[in-house]
Amino acid sequence: MALDPALARKVHRTLEPLHGFVYFSPDAEPAYTGVGLRPGRMGYFASRSAPMGAVSAEVVIATFFNFHHGLVRSVVPEVWTLASPGAVLEARLSVADAGLRRWVDVSSPELAEAATLARRAAERACERPEGRPLFAGHASLAWPEEPHLVLWHAQTLLREHRGDAHVAALMLQGLTGLEALVCHAASGEVGAEVLRTTRAYSEDEWTAGVEALAARGVVAADGSFTDAGRAARAEVERVTDERSIDPYEAIGEDGVERLRQLARPFSKAIVAAAFR
Repeated sequence: MALDPALARKVHRTLEPLHGFVYFSPDAEPAYTGVGLRPGRMGYFASRSAPMGAVSAEVVIATFFNFHHGLVRSVVPEVWTLASPGAVLEARLSVADAGLRRWVDVSSPELAEAATLARRAAERACERPEGRPLFAGHASLAWPEEPHLVLWHAQTLLREHRGDAHVAALMLQGLTGLEALVCHAASGEVGAEVLRTTRAYSEDEWTAGVEALAARGVVAADGSFTDAGRAARAEVERVTDERSIDPYEAIGEDGVERLRQLARPFSKAIVAAAFR
């Protein structure tokens, strides 16, 4: 029996900290400056795009989707003159290793079981990379051997698999990267100012994005959703879930629930430590 697509969102939210901490870990900047990158945002853009190779700014703009184009171009492609993609990937794996060893018990049988389940789902995802460029880059990487890094890599694959589907769903709604951020803010999940500043948009650019969506009836003048906008957002999430559930068919509903049960304590420990 096919899984309920909503499970894809649930398991993503449960396991996402197991991947996402690498962007906020105190180990990140020393690791990336250690291979030649400059402090600041360079490590994020380099480490996430490195699986695709020494790609251009335009490829990063397309795959990351919602960052200011100028911000991306201030980093890429210069970053590849400072460090190779391979060196950056080694540094990122060291960040994952150090963080997990610090915050969770990497020798626990529960972690090993979670790694096995997550890998089965991720390997199913790797069977169909078509139309998922950022995921496909990650899918080309070799699997690490240690269970905690297997779990991290599996969730990285599943996260980028879902992310590519989400970008496709946003495009089907005719949204630009900035407009997608305005909609994200309208959902109430993350504040508008956080989204604006972390993606490097000016206040004027943000206002223009709100006005463009207001003219289309997606948001009100204050940036809150209209009924039509709320329905469009729900459609984006529905399509994303539907295009993200297939990997989890490999472990079934019981496997998904077991994976969430196993991973939840590890995710909570990471959130408490890395995101406080």
